[in-house]
Amino acid sequence: MNLDSPANPSSQRDEIDLIELFQGLWAQKWLIAAVTAIAVACAAAFAFLSKPTFEARAGVLPPRLSDIAGYNLGRREANLDEYKVGDVYRVFKLNLLSDGVKRELFQKAYLPSLKEAVANEAQDRLWLRFNDLLTVKAPDAKNSPDYFTITVQHEDPQIAADWANRYVSMVEEKTEADMKANLLTEIGTKAQSIERQIEVLRASAQKRREDRIVRLREAQQVAEAVGIGAPQVTAGKTSSDGDLAQFMDGNLMYMRGAKAIGAELAVLEQRKNDDPFIPELRGLENQMVFLRGVDVNPDNVSVYTLDSSAEVPQTPIKPKKALIVALGLVLGGMFGVFVALIRTVLLRRTAKPGL
Repeated sequence: MNLDSPANPSSQRDEIDLIELFQGLWAQKWLIAAVTAIAVACAAAFAFLSKPTFEARAGVLPPRLSDIAGYNLGRREANLDEYKVGDVYRVFKLNLLSDGVKRELFQKAYLPSLKEAVANEAQDRLWLRFNDLLTVKAPDAKNSPDYFTITVQHEDPQIAADWANRYVSMVEEKTEADMKANLLTEIGTKAQSIERQIEVLRASAQKRREDRIVRLREAQQVAEAVGIGAPQVTAGKTSSDGDLAQFMDGNLMYMRGAKAIGAELAVLEQRKNDDPFIPELRGLENQMVFLRGVDVNPDNVSVYTLDSSAEVPQTPIKPKKALIVALGLVLGGMFGVFVALIRTVLLRRTAKPGL
């Protein structure tokens, strides 16, 4: 191969075309600059004329053990399980993440804040828009699963902060109402159970008294038939506890004598209330007293810990003006080069003869 041979014609043409291309672009540098300037101006206009959006954020954590102490007053004495922090915060989380409280804020705050033309739109669209403005999530669900943030975005920074704090307050009120309902249900169920036990004990005591009256009447008849008026056996002279039991309540009851049996029979027939003779009754009544004393709406309790309340934001989160202007500069420059290339090709075609 001859090293002194001329270079490949095709490579020379490619090199010449590339040089001509740059020369053509340089010749139209003012066109590229004008297109870029227009794009930057449009981006800047959008960035500086768009309404800014502000973001307010509140954070919540589980309550302290001392915060829920009021819910446990009297529960141990009433044989009720005491509430733990997790039990109370679980109710709070359910309300925090549910749509129930969100719907309430949507109806009471978001809809009244809209202009009439916007408020007349379909409710489902407005609801989706509202869900984009208010979000509840755990930023670090792996390491801090119980820490939640309530974030509200709005064009008015004051409204954003107010809605975030109002949502937390509404969740708190709903949780306290749910806890009160839970307490009332527990107390009501326990009270019904105790009342049923008392009814059973009283009915059983009455039945035992009636059975005793029947046995005494029969024993009285036997004693009168055999002419036993006074007791024939004393407790101190019985040979065993079994004989004493038979003497008092069993087949030998008639040996107590018609007079003693008649006296007991008269007392039993006149008795109107068996409560003093029911050993378990007073303990159950004490439980009822404690149940009635359980405060279902205690003071100085909290169902959550406010880690940080929503403050009025000072700096908008969007639009990001610098980013928009920079993006306008890049895209404007690219579009300017593209326009210049198209114009260069068209000029070259019109410059060639026969085209």
